[in-house]
Amino acid sequence: MPDFSTILIALLLTLFAGLSTGIGAMISFFTRHTDTRLLAGALGLSAGVMIYISFMELMPEASEGLATVMSERTAAAAMLAAFFGGIGLIALIDWLVPADENPHEAHSMEELSDSGSHHKMKRTGIMLAMAIGIHNFPEGMATFISALDGLEMALPIVIAIAIHNIPEGIAVSVPIYHSTGNRRKAFFYSLLSGLAEPAGALVGMAFLLPLWSPVVNAVCLAVVAGIMVYIAFDELLPGAESFGHHHLSLIGVVVGMALMGITLVIL
Repeated sequence: MPDFSTILIALLLTLFAGLSTGIGAMISFFTRHTDTRLLAGALGLSAGVMIYISFMELMPEASEGLATVMSERTAAAAMLAAFFGGIGLIALIDWLVPADENPHEAHSMEELSDSGSHHKMKRTGIMLAMAIGIHNFPEGMATFISALDGLEMALPIVIAIAIHNIPEGIAVSVPIYHSTGNRRKAFFYSLLSGLAEPAGALVGMAFLLPLWSPVVNAVCLAVVAGIMVYIAFDELLPGAESFGHHHLSLIGVVVGMALMGITLVIL
């Protein structure tokens, strides 16, 4: 089982990733227009980081861990089962969220502030906060588990999820702020949606740590890889593309992969 300091650092990193929705809220209060080029590139970069780590680090490490207690062929099969199990888990949660409130596409502040009556805007913001909270729960578990395995992999994942959470914070805060004029309330709902990530980490800690072993660690890494790949292809890349800067999104993906590869080689 990981020691106390490792668990504490993992929880703090997950908390930081979750609270970045508050950064999105702060941006929405002081900026009238969305820098779509920056967001497209940043979301693409986050996707590149997650894709690279999943296929080049998490999955091979999971396979190696499982191979210590079973044959290589069986270990590879178990790793793939856990990987697609992770995809299935996050896809099920995605399916359970109502389609109208599903935070798939990133929206500009102009779109969000022009979404109809004040009552409708407030409802949109609250429903988005709930949907994003549900969505962030398994992300919190994934971040926590990756942090238990070492900072060299956890830090890029945390930064990628934090970048991914900033537009979500904007999506929650803008309709609530424009419908109520209350920055504190908008910031509260935005922050609340992000706190689902440390909540997911605490649930993961409660259920997984008592059972922790090299095999459980390996299975969890493969599940995390599946969750990360799903987030990258289902949320980050479509979100980046929705801003209309295709090449910037693609450059962001390549830069994210390159930075991740260089960082892991150096470390």
